[in-house]
Amino acid sequence: MHSTKDNLQILFEDNHLIIINKRVGDIVQGDKTGDKPLSEVVKDYIAITYQKPGKVFLGVVHRLDRPTTGIVIFAKTSKALERMNKMLREKQVKKTYWALAEGNPDLSEATLKHYLRKNPKNNKSTAFSKETKDAKNAVLHYTTLLKLDRYSLLEINLETGRHHQIRCQLSVCGHPIKGDLKYGSKRSNQNGGIHLHAIKIEFNHPVKKELLSVEAPLPNDPLWEICASKLK
Repeated sequence: MHSTKDNLQILFEDNHLIIINKRVGDIVQGDKTGDKPLSEVVKDYIAITYQKPGKVFLGVVHRLDRPTTGIVIFAKTSKALERMNKMLREKQVKKTYWALAEGNPDLSEATLKHYLRKNPKNNKSTAFSKETKDAKNAVLHYTTLLKLDRYSLLEINLETGRHHQIRCQLSVCGHPIKGDLKYGSKRSNQNGGIHLHAIKIEFNHPVKKELLSVEAPLPNDPLWEICASKLK
């Protein structure tokens, strides 16, 4: 179920949820930049499409960093929001990411375990190898899908959801994500984004209880297109 309204790529929608394929540069929720967030764009879409007078309810289930692309879930009812929040807390939502990391990791698949501490001043996380004050444990699993000349395509499954977790953990292992200057990439991407894409999400629907599996098409980008063609 793919439709595009005002540059909004809707991957799934019913009475309870709306799932969007986020573009580079979109912010999910309002911040100090004052730029219009995706949450407001989706509210406008709902108000216009369903001719809803008054205030539209929309709950932000989870966020993606501004330079990241892919799946973002919003709840259209308070019941769905409450249940999705509970499922996230109880790790009942499986999120899969693809990242183009610089270089080739020594191990084709591995589990990365660190302790991450967020610094709100520079909006950056630091990784530690052992327990450290104010640092939270961070665990991810990666598998190498492809090795290109200068990059590796990694499929990543998160066990924890920490601030900038994938970006920080890959960087500390010596394989920053392409374009991610904040975490050690050699150069930025022209569009200001990074090659990190939330490609798939799976969970039991909060109301209907049936398994929902949603995939987000890759951005229009030469490197992503090379990856897609090589994986065919």
